[in-house]
Amino acid sequence: MKIKIWSWNVNGLRAVLNKDFIKTIRSNTPDIIGLQETKLQEHQIPEELNELSEYHKYWSHALRKGYSGTALFSKQQPLAFEEAFGVEEFDTEGRINIAEYEHFFLFNIYFPNGAMSDERLAYKLRFYDKALEVMEAKRKSGKAVFVAGDYNTAHREIDLARPKENEKISGFLPIERAWLDKITASGWVDTFRQFDSSPDQYSWWSYRAGARPRNIGWRIDYFFVNKEHLHLVAQAGIRQDVMGSDHCPVYVELTLP
Repeated sequence: MKIKIWSWNVNGLRAVLNKDFIKTIRSNTPDIIGLQETKLQEHQIPEELNELSEYHKYWSHALRKGYSGTALFSKQQPLAFEEAFGVEEFDTEGRINIAEYEHFFLFNIYFPNGAMSDERLAYKLRFYDKALEVMEAKRKSGKAVFVAGDYNTAHREIDLARPKENEKISGFLPIERAWLDKITASGWVDTFRQFDSSPDQYSWWSYRAGARPRNIGWRIDYFFVNKEHLHLVAQAGIRQDVMGSDHCPVYVELTLP
């Protein structure tokens, strides 16, 4: 059985609906779509999404209006769905979706941005550590665990256009990158790099100074999987051709039993 999963930070779901979102989904037909930064509350879910009636839709909304938020659209109904780590400081910002299927768990996570203050950087690092704890707990089930989303950190110098200029900027700080080193050392695999080792492969571009046309970007959107189930991944990639947000979708294609 083949399954295609997308992850996309839409930077405002209502905004991207005005930029051919439904047409994009219809023409690419992913089986599951994880969205980050939906920026809406439950009462603001657009009626236009009813057109995507083939998907079961799950939401996590931030308490703060117009902020954060995640959603999971899935053609197959999950066996279970969670939207919390069980820690109040992490569970009020709408950042977490965890869906269980027959053969795998799928995390759709909007990891925090640490750029606003030292306090938010510390929050981001605490969130990272809790995420790894939950990832490892699900791993013990014996199922594959896919962790998709906007990680808000570029892992290595190849993953951003200007590493030297950004080494003191949140998103490429050594302390942030060290967590990505930690998860890879723990046996979590960056699926994209299993298929593509080339530079200039980015998933986010600043809106400033024409960064996207010039491909001055960062790769901060990932699909990680526990290494014992890497064999399920038939393909992984970045859809730089898909417009509508300052991020583009990333994806995996799975071959399941």
